[in-house]
Amino acid sequence: MRLAVPAIAVAFLALLANGAMADPARWKSEGWKTDFSRMSVGHEEIRSGGPPRDGIPSIDNPRFSPASSLTGLADREPVIQLVINDTARAYPLRVLTWHEIVNDEIEGRPVAVTYCPLCNASIVFDRRLEGRVLEFGTTGKLRNSDLVMYDRETESWWQQFTGTAIAGELEGQKLSLIPSRIVSFAAFRQAHPDGAVLVPGDPAFRDYGRNPYRGYDSSAVPFLYSGDMPENIPAMARVVVIRTPGNPVIVSLESVRRNGFSQGGYSIVYIEGVASALDTGDIAQGREVGTVRVTHDGRDVAHDITFAFVAHAFHPDVPIID
Repeated sequence: MRLAVPAIAVAFLALLANGAMADPARWKSEGWKTDFSRMSVGHEEIRSGGPPRDGIPSIDNPRFSPASSLTGLADREPVIQLVINDTARAYPLRVLTWHEIVNDEIEGRPVAVTYCPLCNASIVFDRRLEGRVLEFGTTGKLRNSDLVMYDRETESWWQQFTGTAIAGELEGQKLSLIPSRIVSFAAFRQAHPDGAVLVPGDPAFRDYGRNPYRGYDSSAVPFLYSGDMPENIPAMARVVVIRTPGNPVIVSLESVRRNGFSQGGYSIVYIEGVASALDTGDIAQGREVGTVRVTHDGRDVAHDITFAFVAHAFHPDVPIID
């Protein structure tokens, strides 16, 4: 399938053509109070994604509806399922595609539910750090095609894929991951009929349900990425990244679909019935991509389903099992 480049991608490419790579002096001129003398990555690795700070607005006062009574969400649509104690919530990608970050609290625990469409990375973090609660927004910047977040307390910049502060006062600090997983809305509703599902505060604010990155996950190459590509696997192939205490375990989704996966107490089970959020213009009509459940000794563990180029960019020395 040929990638149908959306308007936002045209803007991205125009920025590249104009050499809009940015640097600390330029960022300061944008109004950032971040201490850029503290950076753990090269400033040349960070580029503008097009929108300004908070141009993709986080959701800071989320609204929910019960799964059993919600209409308008197709059964196969992907949602991020988060269960803490006895409380279950679902965050549809049809909403997160347009907002990328939800600052929420569940069972008294402040959380950041995040989704980077260009990386297909859905990751949930604990917002507590050293006695303070952080609130996150979007910087409008990317590194390795991945969302760079910022906290509104110190304006430190954070890499979404790793949960690590890469610039500013909190440089080097790392957020705690909270296990979550992608499931279909139908599966969430069946398991948690009284569970809460994120709904737009203003349904007319964005064209929720439309995929602005139509055809992206069928393209040969990613947007706004110029790093090394993985060997022996397509750059845009989906892979499962298990967040272990040491180096992650990375397995292609297709390998899991064919053979399952079990190693060192970790198990990955493939589950059918989930549509791609990055395929057709209508997310509900996206092609079947499935999902997984990842456990360690029977307990759910933090993981995400991302693209091979992303896993390779952040973990170049970790082989992708295929």
